[in-house]
This record gives sequence, C-alpha cells and structure tokens, in this order.
Amino acid sequence: MSDVDWQACAEQMATGLAVVDAAMHLQWINPALAEWLALGPRSALGQPLAWLVGDATRLAQAERALAQQRPVHLRGAQLTAMDGRQTRVDIAMQPLDGGLLLEVHALADTSSGHSPLSATLRGFAHEVKNPLAGLRGAAQLLQRRVGNPDLQALAGMIIDEADRLAALAGRLLHNDGAPQLGPVNIHQLLRRVTDLLQADPGAPRLQHDYDPSLPDLHGDADRLQQVLLNLARNAVEAGARTLTLRTRAEHALRLGDGVARMALRVDVADDGPGVPAALRDTLFEPLVSGRPEGTGLGLALSREIAHEHGGELRCTSRPGDTVFSLYLPLESGHD
Repeated sequence: MSDVDWQACAEQMATGLAVVDAAMHLQWINPALAEWLALGPRSALGQPLAWLVGDATRLAQAERALAQQRPVHLRGAQLTAMDGRQTRVDIAMQPLDGGLLLEVHALADTSSGHSPLSATLRGFAHEVKNPLAGLRGAAQLLQRRVGNPDLQALAGMIIDEADRLAALAGRLLHNDGAPQLGPVNIHQLLRRVTDLLQADPGAPRLQHDYDPSLPDLHGDADRLQQVLLNLARNAVEAGARTLTLRTRAEHALRLGDGVARMALRVDVADDGPGVPAALRDTLFEPLVSGRPEGTGLGLALSREIAHEHGGELRCTSRPGDTVFSLYLPLESGHD
C-alpha cells in the first residue's frame, strides 16, 4: 500500500492513530485522535510523546518498544484533551519506519449505553450508496429477463444483499451508526453466509458443526453477518479449500472487563496456510494485512463490531488449521 493509500485509510478510521519518530516526537495524528484531543492535527506535530502518554512509566514502555522493535500495549492510560476532558484509553504501539505507530482505543463508558463505531464505516457508507443502487437495478433487470429459476434466485440474492448494505449505509449516515439491536438466530446468519459463499464459483468445501440448542442472542444481525462473512472470505482468499462453521456454548467466560455467565462461540475454521508468524501479534490492528492488495481494515472493523456487542474476536493458527473465534455474550449482565 502506498503512503497516500495508507494515509487515506488512516484518516477515515475512528480509532485514534498517531506516528512518533525515533526521538519520540509526534510526526502525524489522524482526525479521530485530533478530535479527541480537541486540537487541529497540525498543532500536535513536533510535540513530545510524553505530552500524549502522560506518566514516565508509560513513556519508558514506549521507549522499550522502539528500542526492541516489538509491539507494546498500554492499558488504561489517561488521555487529557486540550479542553480538560479526560478519557481512559488503551494504546497499542508497534514499530513503524524507525518510529512507532500508536493506536488509541477509548475504553467504553458502560453507563452511557452506547458502543463506539468506526468512522471508517460512515466514510465508506457515503461512497457505496450509488454503486449499490446501480447493482440492485442491474440485478432486477436480470431477474425479470432470465427464465432459469436458479439464476432468478441468484439475482434475488444480489438484490437482498444490496438492500441490506444500503439500509446499513443509511443507518450509519443518518442515525449516528447506532446498532439496531434485536433477537438474532446465529444459525440463520450462518445459513445466509453459506448461501453467499456457495454463490461464488471459487467456493471452498463447507462443513457445519452446530449446537442446535443455542438460544438467540441480542445483537445487530447485519453487523454480525458482516463479521462472519468477512472471516469466511478472508479464509477463502488465503487459499482455504475446506471451511468449517461451528457453534458452541461457553460458560463463565471472561469477556473484556467482566465474566459472561453464558456466551456463544462461533468458529470459522479453515485448512489454509495459516497466519504468517510476523502478523500474529498485530493481526487485529488497523492497516495490517497479509495480502499485498489488502487494506488491513477488515479484521480491525470486525473486532470493533465484536466489542460493540460486548464480545471478542480471537485467533489461533498453524499451517492447515486456522480458527477465528467470535465470542458473544448470551446474557446482558456480566459478573
């Protein structure tokens, strides 16, 4: 990805991003972080990292990350804006071109009832509405003109997906991106994902291993479907020949800062070559991709959607056996 592409993607992220040089001075921050800090992006340039990180202990951790060229996570740091507002954040640091890339995640305020949503989705929503309208119109013409029932069904699938994405884009643009929560049957979502995968000429062999006793969960069906479809398509693009979709119940599972008495686990397992060792520690960070043509946004956004639902996204991988596991609470309260 070129520097221009990198910056264009980074500037759309709601995740706060910054780059510091080898002298621990800020070289660049994205608009999301500038907004949190209540200042213009150019005003931060040249400021010492201590101005952002705060205490000496955390600054020493950042210096070690740079010296040892390894990722470091600062948990529960305090971010103070120019107007005096304070936000608790986690800061992930990873080496980048002789300096460090900082990824700043605001910790959710559980009293607000709102989940953070990436502005990346809102930015993309502006761009996809017109192409979706054209796609839907073309599919409608095909559906009316072809006589083969199978082809009509495929055209109907295109129309349904275009409508789903258009509705999602509309909500992101006009309703501040609030999740549309309701009862979600995870197996219906997986059935839909299966149908979409099988419509692709290069579809892998699909296996299903479901626990039929699982109850509905409370969530946004469209966003959760997007996570599962993204994980499945990532596996296909990585060269998987067999894909297994599996559901299980988990008990007394730690999710975030609490313990879910009962949670749902959805595994997307594949027999592909596995996640490269160099990417495993930063796999869910924005702008990290194992493919030359990848943007590095898909897994970061998928993790963000999981966090919106009070869940997590995890991965285990070795050649021939890679498993992405989506964990979602089945009860609203955590201990």
